[in-house]
Amino acid sequence: MPRPAKPSTSRPDAPDEVAALARGLTLLRVVAEHSQPLGHSDLARLTGIPKATVSRLIATLVSHGYLRQLRTSELYELAPAALELGTAYLRHFDLRTSIRPFLIELAEFAGAAVHLAVRDRFDMVLIDTVRPESGVIFSRLDIGARLNICTSAIGRGYLRLLPDDERRKLLESARIAAADDWARISSGVETALAEAEATGVCLSLGEWHPLVNSMSVGFIGPGGRRYAFNCGGPAFMFDRTTLLERIAPRMLACLRAIECEIGVTKLE
Repeated sequence: MPRPAKPSTSRPDAPDEVAALARGLTLLRVVAEHSQPLGHSDLARLTGIPKATVSRLIATLVSHGYLRQLRTSELYELAPAALELGTAYLRHFDLRTSIRPFLIELAEFAGAAVHLAVRDRFDMVLIDTVRPESGVIFSRLDIGARLNICTSAIGRGYLRLLPDDERRKLLESARIAAADDWARISSGVETALAEAEATGVCLSLGEWHPLVNSMSVGFIGPGGRRYAFNCGGPAFMFDRTTLLERIAPRMLACLRAIECEIGVTKLE
């Protein structure tokens, strides 16, 4: 059930405000704030806008692609045009540019590649890659590469960010997709997340690739979007001790610098 809210129209109007536009934006905001789709009556109650007006506003927002109606129901949720507004904002707030100096510093210190990623279903998709000038052996992964969310360190760093319920649901879906391999995979995930409570970083030691060791941390960026970045390389150069004792403190310092740069975001 949608949670109670004070009518949004109680906010005083600005002198030059267009009332119809303001009400339409209020509807979008209320829909965005709720995890479940909303109907006409819900929106009228939550915003204080008359139901007849709500119906007209919904019809307009649907026709312009900002809301969409769920099939076989009178419920509505955000549509792709609303997402385009958000992604336009993120393009102007170029997170990669903002945090790249910190990732470069980490890569040079470690002598290893550092990757930044976001989630897509059961994979982490790389959106930036930093290779150190001082490194001898480089990761061949580049922007657009995909790493399994459960076996890769960067995926585990992302999983650690999730609220417990959301993590359980995602892992249950991953279990179905992994089928017979799940017993091995789940054991690695559980161990990595448990160890991270003490170390602050998530490890993957030969689990994503038998010759690669890596570790990762995650953070929450603008708009509540979750990111993770990793650091690692060939297992013979980056053993467990090297990762945890030499590189992990610098990775955690890098994380604190990023959070300071972009502002620490907390999800409810």
